[in-house]
Amino acid sequence: MRLKPFFLLVAVWIGAALAACLPSPQPNRPSGYLIIALESNPTHLDPRYATDANSVRIAGLIFNSLTRTDEHSRFRPDLAERWEAIDDLTYLFHLKKGITFHNGKPLTAADIKFTYESVLDPNNRSPRRGPLQLLKAVDLIGPYQILFRLSAPYAPFLENSTLGIVPAGTPGAAQENSLIGSGPFSLEEFSPGEKVVLKANSSYWEGSPGVSGLVFKIIPDAIARSLEFKKGTVDFIQNDIEPDMLPWLKKNTDAFIITHQGTIFQYIGVNLDHPILKVREVRQAIAYAIDREAIIRHLLKGLAAPATGLLSPSHWAYEPSVPRFPYDPEEAKRLLDRAGFPDPDGDGPLPRFKLSYKTTTLDLRRRIAEAFKEQLARVGIELEVRTYEWGTFYGDIQKGNFHLYSLSWVGITDPDIYFTLFHSRSTPPSGNNRGRYRNPEVDQLLEEGRKSLNLEERKRIYGGVQKILALDLPTIPLWWQKNVVVMKRNIAGFVPYPDGDLTSLKNVSFAPSPPSS
Repeated sequence: MRLKPFFLLVAVWIGAALAACLPSPQPNRPSGYLIIALESNPTHLDPRYATDANSVRIAGLIFNSLTRTDEHSRFRPDLAERWEAIDDLTYLFHLKKGITFHNGKPLTAADIKFTYESVLDPNNRSPRRGPLQLLKAVDLIGPYQILFRLSAPYAPFLENSTLGIVPAGTPGAAQENSLIGSGPFSLEEFSPGEKVVLKANSSYWEGSPGVSGLVFKIIPDAIARSLEFKKGTVDFIQNDIEPDMLPWLKKNTDAFIITHQGTIFQYIGVNLDHPILKVREVRQAIAYAIDREAIIRHLLKGLAAPATGLLSPSHWAYEPSVPRFPYDPEEAKRLLDRAGFPDPDGDGPLPRFKLSYKTTTLDLRRRIAEAFKEQLARVGIELEVRTYEWGTFYGDIQKGNFHLYSLSWVGITDPDIYFTLFHSRSTPPSGNNRGRYRNPEVDQLLEEGRKSLNLEERKRIYGGVQKILALDLPTIPLWWQKNVVVMKRNIAGFVPYPDGDLTSLKNVSFAPSPPSS
């Protein structure tokens, strides 16, 4: 695999960028605010509509939910003081008292009922509606008791208790800058493509955050993010770091760097309505043609592990005995021949067929796309790489306007996520089956997995799902990403989560002395 010596160019680019940046005065920093760099813009902060990672993570700081997962992916009480399963179809939640929204209004069971019913209303077109299809009714038992009644047993129901709660009467997602939550931070400003500013909630029921607020600066360029960190205009970056930049940051800054294995799953999405991509052998050929190890080694600098599927080995439902597709271009060629797409001129320049691949304008994403293009060309597939800014790219993916694309899934807790990703009823806007995958056997297994309350039975069911998907490849597994946090040494209290969640930012503070590395 021939990869450009990117690191050799970094010093040149940084030198030029520093020369351009040095004359500029530093912008005024809000006093006591933590400045966080993001590579892409959150699309929706309303928790009823948030689906991309940055939206979900920031919304989690503004809104509370009945329960929340901790750094070990275990459900913990949040707004709920406790909960109980009355039977297989009925769950009763007892709310904590004395919690208020940012506007001072008390948070009661009426707000819980409104939030869930607004998601269920098909007119609101919430992407969170799909996982709640079995929710038959939400009943008020009292101001601080709420009863959820299901139409059928639903084992992963507790995962849906992590939905952020909005005040009763909150309109749809268009009113982003007027959103009100009950979380540790309130929304002060949302300037799409520029920044999101959150102000500490001094009356937060768990205690005021340790910083005055958070500024999420949208900085699409990787080198610019690192330069701003060096200049002191950025304090914190998680994962939005070019692997090539880490050695430079270690050498040229006093950054405190944490690296740990995560559960974020990177994949290639496939449009299964495409006349070529709907052929399974073609998808398998693409999987064989991609040299994941080389990309991880050269472009990701070892900050990932090859993935076999959505669930990482640390997940209780992970199935290790699935079909795998190691790098094997000759097998890819054989599969393409068998599928009816022979090479028209052998080793000549003509391709078997052409496909487009959509990604963002971020430099690392472009270089990964170019690696895919080079590797697929070796087996006779011509790949046209199309890059877009984040909003346009993500909009196209949601609409199904693609041949191939790459994204990642974060925050995976219950394996019922397979339902929203691959059940035939979960096509947008009812779910995230963006590739339009349809398999009656998988549908049946996913429905059984929802009904069974026996953990071993569910493990067997989802093991079967993983084996089928590993052969069908409605998405092509790439790697599980390692989490990398780069922060100033005077930041204390941050606890990294395997899925990159930013919940612990509510506990950070500026320490007078650097933490030990």
